[in-house]
This record gives sequence, C-alpha cells and structure tokens, in this order.
Amino acid sequence: MGADIKSLKIRIRSVDSTLHLTRAMGLVASSKIRRATRSMNQTREYAGAMEDLLKVLRAAPECERSPYMRPVGTGTRLIVIAGDRGLAGGYNANVFRLAATVPEAEIIPIGKRACERFGKPVISSERFPVTDARRIAEEMCRDFLDGKFEKLGILFTRYRSMMSQEATLEWVLPLEKMEEDAGAGPVFEPDEMTVLNAAVPTYVCGVLTACVRESFASEVAARRMAMDSAGKNAQEMIDRLQLQYNRARQNSITQEITEIVAGSGL
Repeated sequence: MGADIKSLKIRIRSVDSTLHLTRAMGLVASSKIRRATRSMNQTREYAGAMEDLLKVLRAAPECERSPYMRPVGTGTRLIVIAGDRGLAGGYNANVFRLAATVPEAEIIPIGKRACERFGKPVISSERFPVTDARRIAEEMCRDFLDGKFEKLGILFTRYRSMMSQEATLEWVLPLEKMEEDAGAGPVFEPDEMTVLNAAVPTYVCGVLTACVRESFASEVAARRMAMDSAGKNAQEMIDRLQLQYNRARQNSITQEITEIVAGSGL
C-alpha cells in the first residue's frame, strides 16, 4: 500500500510539472497572437492590392504574350511553410500531409520543422524578413523564365479563426488569363506587358510574405488551443490521481487502525 501511495505522489508531481509547462507555453502563445494577427492583416492587404493590379493586367490581350503566362519548363516547385517548433496540435502534420500529395515537386522549405524534414538550411518562419522573401521571389521568377520548372505553388496554413486553421496550396505561377473587362480601365506606361513583367517578382514577394505571416499566426493560434487542451487534460488527470491517492491513504489509515485495534485486543 505504501508503494502505491508513493507511486501516485510521483505521478501527480510529474503531471503537475507538465501542467505548469503547458500553461507557460499557452501564455507565451497568447502574448504573440495580437502581434502575429496584426502583421498577417497588414500583409494580406498588401498582397490583395498586388492581386488586384495583376488581375487588371492579366485581362489585357497584350499580356497573353508575357513569359509569366506562357511556361516553357517542366516540373513543379513547392514552397512549403511550416513552424519553427512543435506542440501545436496537427499544424505541422497537416502541412506535410498536403505536401505529400505533390510527390514529384521540388521543395523549398520555410520554417525549422520543414527545413529539417526536407534536409535544407534552416529559414525561420517566425523571423522571416522581407529581404528573404524578395530574394526567394526573384530566384523563383528567374528560374521560371529560364524554364527550370513549369508551376510554382506555396503551401501554407490559412488562418480562419482562433479555432480553425487549414493547410492550403496556392498556385502562383504561371499567371492565369483573366476575362477582359468591357469597361474603361487604367492606362499603363509604356505598356501592359512591360508593367506586368516588372510587377510579377514584387507580386510573388508580397504573396510569399503574406503566406508566411498567415502561417505563423495560424501556428500561434494552434499552439494556444493545443496547450489549453493539454492543460485541461493534465488537470483532469491530476484530479483522478488525487482521488486515487486520497483513497489509498484512507485505506492505509484504516488498515493501520484495524491492526492497532486488533493488537490491543490481544
């Protein structure tokens, strides 16, 4: 009986340590949520503005001759954005599961977990500067024009709400033709195709930055929810173990009293 009580005390202490850890990680995630969502919303607006510009340009008949709309290469490149750390529920697993649906793709990973999985130098998803986004975007556009691949996609996690995040694959290159607007549109100088070709690297940079920021916001939200769930589970386990411990102590005391009474009767 004494061994059972000691074992229960050790387990309660162990689960209590886990509870403190999950609470601390939950608080850290909570402190990052506001900054992450603000940054996500700002880059969403920028990427949305660039998308609106390219929609107008892609509708111009002249732009059909743009090399960004007429791929010459073969193969697929996939920029896979995952987290720098784990303990975020199924956040990283969902990204890798979706990446596995494009088995022949050449992977460009962002985020420590993605870089480790695909054996590439580490690029942080939390601290991802615009300079890195611009470098990657320019490299992707240059290789696309050189015919080194045919399609470029970005695999990231879309932020729906604090409760919901969804792994998403968005194709960036080649650009798709848009229906021509019958109304009067803006005038581009020197011409639409020149502006389009000059704008595409900036567009890819903006989309990539927005995807990384949105993925990080999703990671933080997923970790907060995972830590809340783990904390509740740990507390429930402590309550069950505490009940078992109290019963074991009560049985031990009862047995001691019985032995004392039986001994005094002799």
